Amino acid sequence: MSASVTLSSTDKKLTQFRNCRILRNHQLVQDDLWVRDGKIIDPEKVFFDEKGQADVQIDCQGAIVAPGFIDLQINGGYGVDFSFDVQTVELGVAKVAKGLLAHGVTSFCPTLVTSPPETYHSVLPKIPRSAGGHHGATVLGCHVEGPFINTNKKGAHPPECIKEFEQVGLSTGALIQNNLLIVLNASYLAVKGMATVREVYGSLDNVQIITLAPEKAGASEVIQELSNSGITVSVGHSMANLHDGEVAVRHGARLITHLFNAMLPFHHRDPGLVGLLTTDNIPKDTLVYFGIISDGVHTHPAALRIAYKTRPEGLILVTDAISAMGLAEGRHRIGQMEIEIRAGRAYVAGTNTLCGSIAPMDECIRFFKKASSCSIEYALEAASLHPALCVGIEKRKGTLEYGADADFVMLDDELIVKSTWIAGECVFRGDTIISNAL
Repeated sequence: MSASVTLSSTDKKLTQFRNCRILRNHQLVQDDLWVRDGKIIDPEKVFFDEKGQADVQIDCQGAIVAPGFIDLQINGGYGVDFSFDVQTVELGVAKVAKGLLAHGVTSFCPTLVTSPPETYHSVLPKIPRSAGGHHGATVLGCHVEGPFINTNKKGAHPPECIKEFEQVGLSTGALIQNNLLIVLNASYLAVKGMATVREVYGSLDNVQIITLAPEKAGASEVIQELSNSGITVSVGHSMANLHDGEVAVRHGARLITHLFNAMLPFHHRDPGLVGLLTTDNIPKDTLVYFGIISDGVHTHPAALRIAYKTRPEGLILVTDAISAMGLAEGRHRIGQMEIEIRAGRAYVAGTNTLCGSIAPMDECIRFFKKASSCSIEYALEAASLHPALCVGIEKRKGTLEYGADADFVMLDDELIVKSTWIAGECVFRGDTIISNAL
């Protein structure tokens, strides 16, 4: 007997996903996946402690079952720009969250580019952390990319909105002469810097990641305060040298925003932020993660291979997608800009100037695997386990270990998404026929 799968969120049946290859412990293993009450469970406890059996069996028809993808940097999609569509941002986030399901993304961080304070004050309270489901992917919290960035590496960010941290007028000589003054000055910088941060953003309750330029005066103290409060600090859009980056990491920064883009290029005498991948001047147990855009446009395949071979455990695939993602070929108006999509790339209309990434996560995974010649397992974990580890949610997201949320994606051997599942429920299904048997 076969039927399409429909499971209710209130249904606490024990579901067995069989005939699948599960990504677990960095390997694809032939095994069954057991789900109950939205969580992945240990079947041995069911067999031996409860003497129970599956209420529903689902034949995965040999599919790969991997943790749901997590996108830590996405500016919009499907005509929605999180930073521009201020009045309708709730509807915009919901539209993007729904669209992402077709690409295996089960969690994401809506990203705001450099904006005026009133935009942050208006938008951030309207994007709370929220659980995913049939309505769309889980919102993990916002990624605010700016405005504390370097004007010289602003990219497409509006320069008139870029901000500085507050500075204090104590001389270096006075600080060197008196250790007490050094301590007082650091505390004062932290207080003043955080006051500026709160003045610009308003409440930080819905913020998960902040990208800033670590070379800015007062940045180190702000990084430490933000990190201590549970916010992931990322360095990017920056002219920082390697020393600046190392200081930032020692104060709590754990991520580099879109490696190779909007930063000093690698130089053999001072490798800049890229050097954080191999530096030995940070605590030994510290892993610096780095986002990388693998869309076939923003990062050359050779650069992808360099990053992968240099620090594979820190690599995180991000889309950095703009509002044009998901739109058809042709001309569109995005905010105040007219753009044109040609041959899978987004240009400022009437020019050959690229204006952002439009590749969804599953496409980035496929391109990265081909460019790097990495394993299927690694490519999938770079979009799931690695981002989960970076933001500290690896016990419940980015993994198929027992006790984790049952957020996963089914794919074929070409890494084409066949279906997407959140909390054990099918929230997207492509042309695959998924059957169940009682």
